[in-house]
Amino acid sequence: MTREKPEEKLARLTETERGLWERGLAVAGIDEVGRGPLAGPVVTACISIPKDRLVPGVDDSKKLSEKRRESLYPLLVEAADYVKTCFLPPALIDEINILNATKRAMETCAAGFCGVFLVDAVQGLRLPGEAMPIIHGDALSYMIGAASIVAKVERDRFMVELDKKYPMYGFARNKGYGTREHIQALKKYGPCPEHRRTFIGKILGEGA
Repeated sequence: MTREKPEEKLARLTETERGLWERGLAVAGIDEVGRGPLAGPVVTACISIPKDRLVPGVDDSKKLSEKRRESLYPLLVEAADYVKTCFLPPALIDEINILNATKRAMETCAAGFCGVFLVDAVQGLRLPGEAMPIIHGDALSYMIGAASIVAKVERDRFMVELDKKYPMYGFARNKGYGTREHIQALKKYGPCPEHRRTFIGKILGEGA
């Protein structure tokens, strides 16, 4: 199988965007990071980059190394016409559930942009423009991929800082996800204020 050339990859990832640009529409991507972890916030990002300032190398953040994400982050922020992130804390996730928290965070970070929003398969958002949900959008859309990188970098940095306050859980390494190390620490030390109570009940034997 022939390896995809960078220019071919860029053309593939911007297929949806180019169709919208040709109609004279402004385009932004929205994505989230942190729906599954046991601790820490859910983070969303909304970003719009003009077609003449696209940064090469964008992909789904999960396919990129931490070093690559960190190198792309400042380039994306600098190239963007619009970029905003939103952090929603564990207490709110517990109160309104993770899906509603994700939607609220997406709506918040998108509030200052007017145009077409490409979203990674989340339905029912109240946005200041048309929403186009794309399944696996972070791997298929340039703008959603860019948003996933921005959200991932900012959340990872937050969790590294959180590790300094609660070093026993290994947040700098696990980013709040339910690794074996994290679960063992949770059972040994109990939860901290950054844990999602609705996510850890079964682990701690508290029911659902």
